[in-house]
Amino acid sequence: MRVYLDVCCINRPFDDQSQDKVRLEAEAIISILKRCANGEWKLVGSDMIRLETMKSQDHVKKQKVLLLCEGIAEEIQYNAQIKARAAQLRVNGVKLLDSLHLAFAEYADVDAFLTTDTRLLKFAVRSDMKIRIDNPVSYYMEVLDRELSDG
Repeated sequence: MRVYLDVCCINRPFDDQSQDKVRLEAEAIISILKRCANGEWKLVGSDMIRLETMKSQDHVKKQKVLLLCEGIAEEIQYNAQIKARAAQLRVNGVKLLDSLHLAFAEYADVDAFLTTDTRLLKFAVRSDMKIRIDNPVSYYMEVLDRELSDG
């Protein structure tokens, strides 16, 4: 299983956990990252993740996120194909950074692009993306259900 977590996902474990939604997403993300760390899954990233993370004003959170980024097993580099695909996505109303992350993930042909961004998830419903875009909670629950039924 190859997954790409956007920056909002990678940040989620360090967000305020007082809301149930945030806490559930953080727990799912931590479980996904554990599977990547133990070699069951592969965490795919991009140079865009590090660039976006470096812009954070919260220095403590930034260091924690960069530490999680060390678990990226495959890092995709920006290229002309990614630039062109991101431009297509921008025409469809996707914000610049989101369009780049989606283009990186699609180029890498990941099994899932995970995000906690509701706007991006709504885009996924009406998009022509070649990859799956999902919330980490719903995606991880589906994987667990499949494992139980296969098991």
